[in-house]
Amino acid sequence: MVLDISSLPLAFQFTSPGPILVKIGPLTIRWYGLLIATAVLVGVSLSQYLAKRRNVNPELLSDLSIWLVIGAIPAARLYYVLFEWAEYAKRPDKIIAIWEGGIAIHGAIIGGTLAALIFARLKRVSFWQLADLVAPSLILGQAIGRWGNFFNSEAFGSPTNLPWKLYIPPERRPSGLVNFEYFHPTFLYESLWDLMVFTLLLNLFLRSVSGKLRLKAGTLIMVYLTAYSTGRFWIEGLRTDSLMLGPLRIAQVVSLTGILAGLAGLAWLYYRKRPLPDVVASSD
Repeated sequence: MVLDISSLPLAFQFTSPGPILVKIGPLTIRWYGLLIATAVLVGVSLSQYLAKRRNVNPELLSDLSIWLVIGAIPAARLYYVLFEWAEYAKRPDKIIAIWEGGIAIHGAIIGGTLAALIFARLKRVSFWQLADLVAPSLILGQAIGRWGNFFNSEAFGSPTNLPWKLYIPPERRPSGLVNFEYFHPTFLYESLWDLMVFTLLLNLFLRSVSGKLRLKAGTLIMVYLTAYSTGRFWIEGLRTDSLMLGPLRIAQVVSLTGILAGLAGLAWLYYRKRPLPDVVASSD
């Protein structure tokens, strides 16, 4: 028997209420900005909690979070603008309009990594220890932030008639697809994938601090890099608004690089002849 899923109830169809949460006079609060702020606050709180569990001073993570925001958000916007320069060159006033959407997580990762490397060097602490404490917060923040794409009606996939289809208003549809109303909610796919990766990382972390599992410093960030990139590579193939470099989807190229780098990093951590120290607690 073949199940016709197109005949299932329509309760899972998604329709965005729009990008604006509330507008009071000149003050406009957008869902996108609120979700990014929420992701940052939740991420900082979680990383501080994880630091305490590993006997690391949580204030160190508070200081690091400021560096990460300063490094990640501008880099995420710059990355997006550079690959969409043909459009932004026509409207340079929109380059800084980050509240309207248009940031790239790969740009944020690059900017955040550079900021964390500088921070670790200045504070004379282990970059890999810091990265492991941030990794679960990072992927959870991504899961939250992806819902900003829902409210902005962006980052959706190809047309579909699945029960969980996403309605896209005509003005937001890609040229050539204006006659289609429903699309894959790829923001949802990635958010759910990110939550699964978060669960994996948190489980590894808790098993580590409880003594049930021995991990090398740097393991969690490498698992993050491998697991997130695997899901992103597949999901990116469904999207209609990918950043492109010629015929290549940039996110897929970067994701494939991330998978290889993550696997190589894990091999380096656990199979090199001179063993690296295990994760250790620190009172600083």
